[in-house]
Amino acid sequence: MKYVIEDLRKEIDRKKLPVIRIEIDYELMTLYDAMQANDKVQMIKSKEKLKKLRLQLMDIGDDT
Repeated sequence: MKYVIEDLRKEIDRKKLPVIRIEIDYELMTLYDAMQANDKVQMIKSKEKLKKLRLQLMDIGDDT
């Protein structure tokens, strides 16, 4: 039973990958726009969001 639950969790994580990648792309565009506008507050927010997304991506990659 433990292995079935683990396999289900891995499948759910695999389905999250494309969504996380899209979020990373969007946040990179937001960061670029903020850099062009010299918006330091948005740059900090985007960098923090990108760090969180990177950690999620790494966490999923470690499980597979």
